Amino acid sequence: MTGTATSPAAVAQILKDAARRLSQIPESTPRLEAELLLTEATGWSRTTLIAWPERTLSQAAASKLEGLIQRRLAGEPIAYIRGRQAFWTFELEVTPATLIPRPETELIVETVLELRREYAALQVADLGTGSGAIAAAVASERPDWKVIATDRSAEALGVARKNLRALGLGKVRLARANWLDALAPASLDAILSNPPYVAEGDPHLQRGDLRFEPADALCPGGDGLDAIRAIAGTAHLCLRPGGLVVVEHGFDQGARVRQLFEQHGLEHAETRADLAGLDRVTLAWRSRERSAAPA
Repeated sequence: MTGTATSPAAVAQILKDAARRLSQIPESTPRLEAELLLTEATGWSRTTLIAWPERTLSQAAASKLEGLIQRRLAGEPIAYIRGRQAFWTFELEVTPATLIPRPETELIVETVLELRREYAALQVADLGTGSGAIAAAVASERPDWKVIATDRSAEALGVARKNLRALGLGKVRLARANWLDALAPASLDAILSNPPYVAEGDPHLQRGDLRFEPADALCPGGDGLDAIRAIAGTAHLCLRPGGLVVVEHGFDQGARVRQLFEQHGLEHAETRADLAGLDRVTLAWRSRERSAAPA
């Protein structure tokens, strides 16, 4: 492929040329993105592309591929171009109304599954659910848990509802609410959230995929901690004794999040790093008793 929509080149050459063009995008994965866009244009699997590199494209598929490449070269996230994104063990529908689920967020799921593994029939809330990623992962791994997912965006909740139904997880409850506003006192065993935490004016907001994602799901204003402050301020009221709260945050915010949790009566605050070694989630507990450590 040489940048025209009608080139009769075989798949191998098309992928090579597409990857070359996509390599100009900072922080891209050119070959992978070329393959994903080609599967979108043709309906073929990536396995097919590898097994039959000599195949050629129809004019319609070549034109569609060129349009997809142009969208990507304009900076549009590949997840929005495809309309879906891998997370945990499945793919989720995503739209510009939702954040793009990222591998780092899986650490929230891993943490609650590890720390609450001995418990059955827990009540768990995913706050600011977006596409429903965290709620879906938890519900798929613990079908006996009661999961509620909240978001203040009706459009995001619509996307979450479609994802949960498609995965056979329709038992997850959805509620339009701001953080813990719709949840009863002492009703939860775990609170999970990937809230907005990017500080106002952070230059990353003007780079890469973040330019296309919903601003209010990325940046709560100020120093980036307002959403976490809201969660910390009411988490101890909504948690049952021995309950757990886990939130995602920026790589340099761990100490401040621990302090916020402790200021609001939560105990044993701990920050965990992602696979890149960066601080990524902080957890804390409502103790069973004042002197008791978490189970």
